[in-house]
Amino acid sequence: MTKIKFCGLTSLADAERAMSARAWAIGLNFWPRSPRRCDPAVAAEIAAALKRRVEVAGVFVNATLDELAATADGVGLTMLQLHGDEGPAYCAEAARRTGCEVIKAVRVRSRADIQAVASFHTDYHLLDSYTPGVPGGTGATFAWEIARSHRGPVPVILSGGLTPENVAEAIAIARPFAVDVASGVEVSPGRKDPVKLEAFSNAVAGAHAPQPGGAHARPRSWMTRAPRDQARPDAERAARPRAHVPTRTPL
Repeated sequence: MTKIKFCGLTSLADAERAMSARAWAIGLNFWPRSPRRCDPAVAAEIAAALKRRVEVAGVFVNATLDELAATADGVGLTMLQLHGDEGPAYCAEAARRTGCEVIKAVRVRSRADIQAVASFHTDYHLLDSYTPGVPGGTGATFAWEIARSHRGPVPVILSGGLTPENVAEAIAIARPFAVDVASGVEVSPGRKDPVKLEAFSNAVAGAHAPQPGGAHARPRSWMTRAPRDQARPDAERAARPRAHVPTRTPL
C-alpha cells in the first residue's frame, strides 16, 4: 500500500493524530519563513515520543550543513527533506554527517525537472508543484502524469495539493511509493484537522481496494522500505489528473 507522510506538524497532539491515521512519516518544518515552522523544543518532544514508530523528517530550505546537522542531532530526526537549491554533493554530505535518510524535493513544471532530479542519489525524490518564489506548501497540484517520466531506483513521494478528495486518483495516475500532504488536512497552517487526517488515510487505503469490474490499484513490489542501496522499480500508468483550487500558503 502507498505510504503516507503528513507534513507541517507543529504539536505532539497532531503528531499523535497523524500516527493514528497510519502515518509512515511525519514532517517538521524548520524553514524560518514557514507558517508551519515547528519550534525545535516541540520537535524534539515529538521525535522522542514517536521516532521508534514513525519516520521523523525535518524540512529545510537552503540551510547550512552546520545548521542542518545541529538540528538533526538536537531534535532526533531520522530523515532530512531538502526543499531549496541544495545540490547532489550537499545531499550526500548531509546524509554522511547526520546518518539520516535524505528526501530531495523538486518543484515540477515539466518532465525536464523530473529528469534533472535523477542526478540526486538520495533515498527518496519528492515531486511537488511549482509556484514562483515559493519552495512548496502552496496547495497547488501539477499534472500527475508527468510523474510517470521518473526513472531509476529512487522511490517517489508525490506531493502538491493532495486532499482526501483527489489522493486516490493521484495514486492511480502516478503510482508513487508515498504521498505527502500538509494543507490538504489542515484547519489552518500548522493545525491538523482530525477528520481530514482520517479521511485522507481512508482514501489512500481505498485506492488499493478492489473496484467494480475487478480493477485494482496494485501496490509496487517494493512497498516495504528497502535498504538504502537496494534498487526499487517504479511503475507507470496512464490517466488524467484533476486539479483543485490551491490555498497558496507557502511551505
